[in-house]
Amino acid sequence: MNRDDTTTDPNPNLPMLTIDTEFAGGMGFEGYMAYDISDLTNANPWNEDMSITHLPVIKNKFAYDEMQHVEDPDYKRMEKLLVETAEDLGMDAKNIPITNDVPDKETQKDITDKLGGTVPDGYFDATRFFMEDEKYIVEVDTSNTARVDFKVPVELPEEYNFTYYATYDETYKVAEYLKDEFAAFIGMKDPMINVSGGDFNIYGEQSYRIAFYEKSSDGVQAILNYHFNTLEFYCNDDGALFLARKYETDLSEVVGDYPIVDGEEALALLEAGNYVTSVPQEFAGKEHVKKMELVYRLSRTDKLFMPYYKFYVELPDMKRENGLNSYGAYYVPAVEEQYIENMPVWDGSFN
Repeated sequence: MNRDDTTTDPNPNLPMLTIDTEFAGGMGFEGYMAYDISDLTNANPWNEDMSITHLPVIKNKFAYDEMQHVEDPDYKRMEKLLVETAEDLGMDAKNIPITNDVPDKETQKDITDKLGGTVPDGYFDATRFFMEDEKYIVEVDTSNTARVDFKVPVELPEEYNFTYYATYDETYKVAEYLKDEFAAFIGMKDPMINVSGGDFNIYGEQSYRIAFYEKSSDGVQAILNYHFNTLEFYCNDDGALFLARKYETDLSEVVGDYPIVDGEEALALLEAGNYVTSVPQEFAGKEHVKKMELVYRLSRTDKLFMPYYKFYVELPDMKRENGLNSYGAYYVPAVEEQYIENMPVWDGSFN
């Protein structure tokens, strides 16, 4: 539904926002291969029928700098997440020492010498905390992500197919098993299964991923839970559980609740070139838009967590001989333009 055409004055209590137009890290572009857009799936709770008019913009308190360091890590929060994760796994956390990745004095000296005698401030500060027993290695990094390595990978019962190329139904069945078997570790009152993916690799192999997030009857809270507070499980080459990650993003510093545009307005902005993308092609027209969803970009280097409309755009020039279509991701800021200092405009280059 289009908004009323009446222009409202900006809320003076809402700061102007700066869009980060760079896509940090990785090679290539954000693209997906599928025979049809319906192959691509996730459990994003947002849909076009939701009557959401405002969404929070949140400061990324632990954004990474160009050196992949966090300027002011919260060590107490990191330690708390580490201990809680260990306890949820059944580890004897009270009797396990906490270690970190700070190099010893001799190693620090060697590194300093190799760098010409000086290192930047904070270069040797801790970036990860660890706890370990006979079953698990748990680590927490400065972005408040907990990683669990299963020292002996967990074999699932033979009726479960926990492999890279299991079907959607097989993967969902595994997720249901993990939901029950690792309920304490997941630690959610009402975990929502998120089987996502469905894209194909260059060999025509389709894959899915397993994650959980807390359900909520509040639409905005459900969207935040889906993006920022999740737990993911991973299989190894033998189809055993060997790794899990728990994301507990600090959302305490809300810049403000900003009015957002609707899907039709976002599509108009996309057509006008007001988008950011890593796709090496200009947006080819709305007839190539195959899917839209509301998301938060999760780059560790972004200073703000902001909502965007993500458009999956078919790239006809990249269609493969085996029939696989290519879809590129184009992002349009969801916050109303009057609150954006540097509304992106495509200029022939790619982020």
